[in-house]
Amino acid sequence: MINAPYIIILCLIASATSIYLTNLIFRKKNLIDKINERSSHTKIATRSGGISVFIIVFSIACIYYFQGIDLFKYSLLVPLSLLLIVGLYDDIYQLDIKLKFIFQIIAAKIFIDNGLLIDNLHGVFGIFELNRITAQALTIFIIVAIVNSINFIDGIDGLALSIVTLFILMFEFFSATTSPLTNLSYIIIASLLPLFYFNFKKESKVFLGDSGSLFIGGIVSIYVVFILSQDYIIKEQYDVHKLIFVISILFYPIIDIIRIVFKRILERKSPFVADKNHIHHLIFSETKSHIFTTLIIVFINLLVIFLIQTVNLLI
Repeated sequence: MINAPYIIILCLIASATSIYLTNLIFRKKNLIDKINERSSHTKIATRSGGISVFIIVFSIACIYYFQGIDLFKYSLLVPLSLLLIVGLYDDIYQLDIKLKFIFQIIAAKIFIDNGLLIDNLHGVFGIFELNRITAQALTIFIIVAIVNSINFIDGIDGLALSIVTLFILMFEFFSATTSPLTNLSYIIIASLLPLFYFNFKKESKVFLGDSGSLFIGGIVSIYVVFILSQDYIIKEQYDVHKLIFVISILFYPIIDIIRIVFKRILERKSPFVADKNHIHHLIFSETKSHIFTTLIIVFINLLVIFLIQTVNLLI
């Protein structure tokens, strides 16, 4: 029997400690996030948040693994580790975009080999079951798209953290049963919460970095593929088409990546060349506040969930 309160408290304390110590190490090694025209900060900050959270997830997994207790499918840590390492290398040395993309595809294939596969469209375009090749290609596309969508929204303090936390909470709230990912949900949310404090600090800030955004993007992709499987059951009173459900609880990252990719293509730019034209940047230009911008976007995401559920109840 898993003691959920114990895991949550342990992760909260361990995460705060890990974030603090990792930040000190990054600062000592002069691994500072360089300030440029795209930066949202003007003071010293490190991109150590992602590796700090990963250390906690990995450590908790090891503790329970050696006790013979399955918190979640531990083999998922392999592709998640790959995404973290790729992101960490990019944070420090700037990885070529094409190579970064290739590693994301490799990680997606490892997820598939772990049993995560979208093999049914649940009637979208009149399509239900997919053949193996089509299912794998679609799953790779979805995973890579989700990983990058989370990476794209990590441009305002607290935004990626808030959206991912909201997504996981909604995943658990709407689930009719206790899922195999519930323990992972406890660990991730409890590990992310202390990062809000360090992310919003005025001095000695800590960012997720590409290592963190790719890592938690990988985690979100696990949840999405699971939702689209036959194993995830939405509570009867909230039951909507699974694709609509995913769009509702992951609304902002999906809308932002679709908008920015099409905008860059129309402007004949690479979809992966960073700029400050994301929706959150446009909102921030008006509010001049990271917290207010994050709250506005979270509220919009919650409003979308409420509206979809309201329409579902009326039809």
